Amino acid sequence: MGNDYDCDVAIIGAGCAGLTAGLYTARAMLKTIILEKLQPGGQLATTHEVENYPGFPEVATGPEIMEAFTKQAKRFGCEFRTGSVGAIDASDPVARVVGTDGGEVRCKAVIVASGADPRTLGVPGEDRLRGRGVSYCATCDAPFFRDKDVAVVGGGNTAVDEGLYLTKFARRVTIIHRRDELRAEKIYQDRAFKNEKIDVCWDSVCVECVGGEMLQRIVIKNVKTDERSDMEVGGCFILIGTKPNTEFLQGLCELDDTGFVKVNERKETSVPGIFAAGDCEDGLFRQAITAAGFGCSAALTAKHYIDSLA
Repeated sequence: MGNDYDCDVAIIGAGCAGLTAGLYTARAMLKTIILEKLQPGGQLATTHEVENYPGFPEVATGPEIMEAFTKQAKRFGCEFRTGSVGAIDASDPVARVVGTDGGEVRCKAVIVASGADPRTLGVPGEDRLRGRGVSYCATCDAPFFRDKDVAVVGGGNTAVDEGLYLTKFARRVTIIHRRDELRAEKIYQDRAFKNEKIDVCWDSVCVECVGGEMLQRIVIKNVKTDERSDMEVGGCFILIGTKPNTEFLQGLCELDDTGFVKVNERKETSVPGIFAAGDCEDGLFRQAITAAGFGCSAALTAKHYIDSLA
């Protein structure tokens, strides 16, 4: 690597995708810098209990798993820097300049693994009880709610589909929707209305999550009458959409209508030398294990791209 570069690969994000990508690029003897605006770990580091990540047969915490990811990436020589990425300069067909609030990083390839955040309600108690009864992923957490009454906030395809999935575990599922009809496709609605375990609370919103160590109840407000009522639940799944962290890519590479990065099967974006992996490009699965796998794919493709520059 010439003196014109700070590294071979700059990775934006230190969650499952970014740390896996770093492990693979660093192990391939590519100098790797991982940029993270906060601490390494990503969304999984905020998850209280994880029981579906391979290699952890006992229930582990998200921070424990991500600490192992981070240690492994560091062992192979990944350099970690703290900073928020403002833009990527792709005007040079070879060099990439990643602009952060901590300075610039010149590199040959960029892997964007900036993740996505679930859209939140922003109501009292929601953040404090996240991972303690408040969840944003039924596929991830449904088995923790066996034989409990749970609520699902939302009315789109994801909310109704994951509500149906929850019926395999929960005693009762109540879908809370602010309108008088669901937005989900008719096939999902038909399945929900036919399911004896599902109720729908119409014209209503959740305005508070209440509990001590764990969620105990939510407060519901009828949007037409302003009447408030308590609903005792063991879990509240907030499924109102996901927002990818891709603002800094606007005008650089192709994004879909909701902001997810468009990539091909090799995790290549529309700009040569820029790759994307994980929740920032995957609006479908949103699992730790798929993010890690996509990070591996992006790293292997990035290595091939750098090799082609020689």
